[in-house]
Amino acid sequence: MWSGPRNISTAMMRAWENRSDCAVWDEPLYGHYLFKTGFPHPGADEVIADQGHDWKDIVRRCTGEAPHQKTVFYQKHMTLHLLPEMDRTWLSKLTNCFLIRDPDSVIASYAAVRNDATLQDIGFVQQAELFDYVADLGKAEPLVIDSKDFLLNPEAMLCAICERLGLEFEPNMLRWPPGARESDGVWAKYWYDSVWNSSGFAPYREKSLSLSAREMAIADEARPYYQHLYQYRLQV
Repeated sequence: MWSGPRNISTAMMRAWENRSDCAVWDEPLYGHYLFKTGFPHPGADEVIADQGHDWKDIVRRCTGEAPHQKTVFYQKHMTLHLLPEMDRTWLSKLTNCFLIRDPDSVIASYAAVRNDATLQDIGFVQQAELFDYVADLGKAEPLVIDSKDFLLNPEAMLCAICERLGLEFEPNMLRWPPGARESDGVWAKYWYDSVWNSSGFAPYREKSLSLSAREMAIADEARPYYQHLYQYRLQV
């Protein structure tokens, strides 16, 4: 599942981890991304030490067997972590799905944690490029899930997603125990408060967003990339 930051990506990971047949991996390439870019994200040194920075080794694990003898391997990826110099041919071994959210909401949420976001930080450009790459592989039209559509009807959307992926829907995907999990990345203490306090998908609510002129400009730059994927979104 390829997402940008400040989406429902961690809650979606919770839903899949609550399946009886599924193992999950939280942002496998984050350590490599921080090692190569040097960006001062919260807890960067700890993330690098935990995740490692050999992307080829990480890719081998991503394309290998699911842990714990599970039959489904759900990987929560951030699009910005797939750096331009990294090979992409391994993606043909995965079923690639895309989780999108409107840029205004992403920027507003991101600014609450880091107020110096750039277009590259929020992953829209990378997501569009990656979508086009995967689409050109010709296996099938990539699955695109818009977070607003999803939150308006999580059960119907999860049923449709599972059907597209050839899996049975499990009702326990809709609810999970609150709190931290061993599968959470070591960065969770900086970013996951709302998920730790959750036990399911929160109902969608329209929010009044207040963006600075700089943040609005970034959202405007990101919008065409979001709209490119939005036209392919799953509808139920």
